[in-house]
Amino acid sequence: MAKILLVDDEKDIVTLIQFVLVKEGHNVRTAHNGLEALKSVGIEAGGSSPETPDVILMDMLMPVMDGHTACQKLSAHPVMGKVPVLVLTAKGTARDVFKDCANVAGYVDKPFDPKSLRDTVAAMVAQAPGLDRGPNQERKPGA
Repeated sequence: MAKILLVDDEKDIVTLIQFVLVKEGHNVRTAHNGLEALKSVGIEAGGSSPETPDVILMDMLMPVMDGHTACQKLSAHPVMGKVPVLVLTAKGTARDVFKDCANVAGYVDKPFDPKSLRDTVAAMVAQAPGLDRGPNQERKPGA
């Protein structure tokens, strides 16, 4: 299915989300802060085998580099700026903070329901530009 980059510093959250998404057939790479995420996609030096994900799930509050700063850098990049970002946050005011990040496609408030998260990611994957869905996974008209 989709290549997903999951960025969160909370080990239990990463484990849960990764389990839910891998079970759905997605390839999930993880990073534990914004800087690790930027390295994993090749924006910052030091990453090994950079890869462009189809969707990014990004926590807001993390050490080293927060989600907002990472999202701004992703938005400014010619390729990564087109990858949709789903912001994971325990703060209801995150929508105001991320107004300047054009690639933010949605928000999930923590704590979240795994089924709801799965459905939200599925909807984002269906709309992700350039995703190779194969013959049985084409985008539906109007999606």
